[in-house]
Amino acid sequence: MSELAEKVEQVKTVLASAVAEFGTVTFANSLGAEDMVLTDLIAHFQPEIAMFSLDTGRLPQETYDLMQAVRVRYSVPLVIYFPESSSVETLLEKIGVNGFYDSMENRKACCYVRKVEPLQRALSGNKAWITGMRREQAVTRGKLEVSAYDADQGLQKFNPLLDWTNAHVWEYIKQHDVPYNKLHDRFYPSIGCAPCTRSVTPGEDIRSGRWWWESAEGKECGLHAGKISQISSFGSAR
Repeated sequence: MSELAEKVEQVKTVLASAVAEFGTVTFANSLGAEDMVLTDLIAHFQPEIAMFSLDTGRLPQETYDLMQAVRVRYSVPLVIYFPESSSVETLLEKIGVNGFYDSMENRKACCYVRKVEPLQRALSGNKAWITGMRREQAVTRGKLEVSAYDADQGLQKFNPLLDWTNAHVWEYIKQHDVPYNKLHDRFYPSIGCAPCTRSVTPGEDIRSGRWWWESAEGKECGLHAGKISQISSFGSAR
């Protein structure tokens, strides 16, 4: 069995165990390359896992194109959550349409309104959630576990692709003809909101295209930066 095939089997085991142990499980699909691998695996092997994505209102057109491609390709519905319009209006009145460039405080306030609060609504009623986070992505993700209790959200969190490399991700995408965001072909390794995402040059850190005006240690939007504790025994099965 190839290295990639072994990793795929490990992910399938994590997904099946999440459903067996927690029942109501949802996948936070950011539509990045990693998340498209999980989209494909969930659709084929664990379709009872719900899937959602956050539309911040400022996504690139290529991300919307991919949302539609997912709808056409896979039978698992991709539920879209939007920020509360009144909260966006209040934010813009306070900091302006592009005020997130002015300070980390402003940027995190924008992320909270557009991403964190909608995430809380999306996770409501679930007992566990799944992400496509990988340790290789950022210095802020080096201590993650495959399975851990997310104290901020009050439910178990699974990161099935934690030890996958970028090469593993793209090998899977190519092998299985998985749709992906076409911005990746234009040197966008990490894609978020359009005004906070840029292309990178060869040799740059994989997350250097996100919030490039901030230090690497602060480059999280708040979706994953909370307290992670009480690591389950299943977290060692990587």
